[in-house]
Amino acid sequence: MGPRYDPDNLRFGAVIACNEEHLAPGAGFDEHPHSHTEIVTWVVEGELTHRDSTGRETVIRPGDVQRLSAASGVRHVERNAGDRPLTFLQMWLAPLEPGGDPRYEVVPGIADSTPYALPEAGAMLHVRRLTAGERTAVPDGAYAYVHVVRGEVTLDGETLAPGDAARLTDAKDVEAVAVSPAAELLLWEMRAV
Repeated sequence: MGPRYDPDNLRFGAVIACNEEHLAPGAGFDEHPHSHTEIVTWVVEGELTHRDSTGRETVIRPGDVQRLSAASGVRHVERNAGDRPLTFLQMWLAPLEPGGDPRYEVVPGIADSTPYALPEAGAMLHVRRLTAGERTAVPDGAYAYVHVVRGEVTLDGETLAPGDAARLTDAKDVEAVAVSPAAELLLWEMRAV
């Protein structure tokens, strides 16, 4: 356990963790294992090269959604093989049922307002790109996790900047409003666990 370990802050709905990573060209994470975790990756800038124990190798770019269902176990490598700095978010969600065979998927260039279903975790990801003054509804539900990728938004009277997140329980009729000229949000809609 590291210095940031907080036993009261281990999980929210299906979300186990949300990490923001910054990798210089050539840097990365050597081969490491995962199991019983749904791993969703969102590249903010640069390109992420992913290679896993099934022999698959892909390059993930801004606007792509990558999902790795670790299931009963998989090993993978993540690197910045490009010549520009890389920033990406990696969100880990708990599956409803452990085990099974690992699965992998990339959805290239996901469009604004296109939901991405993650039924294995009882969750839905919504990507929103807003201009100044534009509003978006936060999905009503048992759990909503809002992460600001770019720009600034107000949410329930609070201003959130890039890297900020909000956790809402029993959300109903909540809106996010873009303050900056361009904002990008990732919103997780999750059922009760």
